[in-house]
Amino acid sequence: MSLDPTPRGDSPFRSERTARDEAPQFVLPLVVRIERSAPPARTDALETAARAVLVMLGDERSLGDGEWAQAVRDWQDARIRKVVRRARGAEWRRAEALPGITVTGKSADIRVFPPVPVDGWPKDLARLQVSGTDLDDPEPPVDADGSAPVLWLNPDLDMSAGKAMAQAGHGAQLAWWELSDTERSAWRDAGFPLAVRTADPGRWAELTTSGLPLVRDAGFTEIAPGSCTVVADHPALR
Repeated sequence: MSLDPTPRGDSPFRSERTARDEAPQFVLPLVVRIERSAPPARTDALETAARAVLVMLGDERSLGDGEWAQAVRDWQDARIRKVVRRARGAEWRRAEALPGITVTGKSADIRVFPPVPVDGWPKDLARLQVSGTDLDDPEPPVDADGSAPVLWLNPDLDMSAGKAMAQAGHGAQLAWWELSDTERSAWRDAGFPLAVRTADPGRWAELTTSGLPLVRDAGFTEIAPGSCTVVADHPALR
């Protein structure tokens, strides 16, 4: 069964108004655990958030007649919105008690939840802060392995970690849609390996015209509408 919810050209990330704007609007909540004493590394948080989106998309509860499937379909029929909030201590424990999936990276814990109406967040998630997700890398990330998927960030944009996490999730989702069912299964079975890196300024223009999946932000927060944020470079799509 194909999992692709949208035909080519009907991108949910276009900045101009489309029929998607007339549908009920949903959002995919992601919560990153940021303890004062041990915040995650920025790059690991971005990569873990992208994997969390893929885990949600590939989970059996999101497919067919699964308990989250209708919410996922409604979300994908409208704009594809993702919002990242932060939690620590008791806030994180309350978030973990809600239906969702926790994905763990090297230093990051991200919990992803089934989509909810834009104005219908669960109380324990609605009270969490969107701001304060600025994170740093203790050491520069190593070069990405070209044999694995890479989500390339626009080097000309200054995004908070929370915004960049959502954009990385968008890129991962576009790559997922472009893959065949066999390729999706192989990626899922491998644990969704991927890297998130900022593109070299000299290569960014080449990436954006390569035909690879490209995220153009709708401009709801932080950056201008239509900004190119991420290119999803999956080996199966080259």
